[in-house]
Amino acid sequence: MNFLLKTFNELSTSELYSLLKLRNAIFIVEQKCAYQDLDDLDLNARHVILLNGQDVIGYSRILAPGSAHKEPAIGRVVVHEKFRKKDIGKALMKYSIAKTLELYENQTIVISAQKYLVKFYSEIGFVSFGEDYLEDNIPHIKMKYLL
Repeated sequence: MNFLLKTFNELSTSELYSLLKLRNAIFIVEQKCAYQDLDDLDLNARHVILLNGQDVIGYSRILAPGSAHKEPAIGRVVVHEKFRKKDIGKALMKYSIAKTLELYENQTIVISAQKYLVKFYSEIGFVSFGEDYLEDNIPHIKMKYLL
């Protein structure tokens, strides 16, 4: 398995198709959530792609400060269902955090976490703040990465 970090313009059409297919399969189909995944934030994001051979099995995007939040953010974190429960999600997040801290030194990282994943993110170093809220009809909470 290996990681790629690319800007939107560096993505090949095949890579873009594969990462959008994975996001669609999980966030829209599996979670039965009709929402607008293509939100224009991809255009200026850094895209973290986790490959198993040629197959995209994990993905996240890194957003610059001021894009979605005041701070840098990591979002659209997803692991293919066949690769869950194998610490691949943690490896994906640790890589994403490291790259975010390289890009935006000494800045707090924020995420919009689905509530059922709070324990997962807490184990990586995130802490909850603020009130619970619904995003696309799914309970969420904001979390910050402790530097």
